[in-house]
Amino acid sequence: MLRINRRILLLSGGLAAISPCLAGAHDIEAAADASVPPAFDIVKAQATTDGRLATFSMEVTGEAGSQIPEKTGALAGARVDAYVWPTKLDPSAAGFEKASGILALAITAHPDFDDTPLFDENGDGDPANDGAGWHSHWVVLGEDAACAGGLKVRDVSPGQDLLPDTAPGLPIALDSPGMSPLIKGSTVRITVPVAGAEDVGFDAVAAHLQVHPEARTPLLCVTGTYKVASGDLSLPGVVMKADE
Repeated sequence: MLRINRRILLLSGGLAAISPCLAGAHDIEAAADASVPPAFDIVKAQATTDGRLATFSMEVTGEAGSQIPEKTGALAGARVDAYVWPTKLDPSAAGFEKASGILALAITAHPDFDDTPLFDENGDGDPANDGAGWHSHWVVLGEDAACAGGLKVRDVSPGQDLLPDTAPGLPIALDSPGMSPLIKGSTVRITVPVAGAEDVGFDAVAAHLQVHPEARTPLLCVTGTYKVASGDLSLPGVVMKADE
């Protein structure tokens, strides 16, 4: 399990050092790892943009999306599984406070709570009982030694801190924009509206998170990773201009 340390978190300044084996690569490729659950064993990641929309994808050795956390029945202590693309985009690109942390695009599943009040992912007519199905978020990550993985979704005060219009109102830097992920076979893919993504660095991570057992801060910790595509979170991928 990779613990994300201070050296890796040099993402709001210059690019972190690029792994020599991946230098110059636009996509990220990784060797299969039998010790990683196949649903999270990332072997390739890529991203493209047409200037208005950006598409992020990753491939795993098994069936993407086939593993989700067990339901516990409460928000406090709830577990989250996630496919995440940390980026070099400034958080303001998604409507958060400028230079407030690491902007990441995430596809998550968590059976114990619904953080997409504007959307009805399971199509049953009730927008307040989703969460177990895979859905999308923009999040801003920050360093916190209290979290086992070294990172948290940044704690905020709704109504005081700048948040996107579609943020669900939780006290964390999380947006629920409603773009549906496409998960089929070994691939998970998401397309989002975002400007300025061309030539931006990114990585791909399969991670697990947990809500604080007493619903206190840090509220949502990264507790660890199943796999980091680059191996060291050096963001060696590059968002490329989509083919015409």
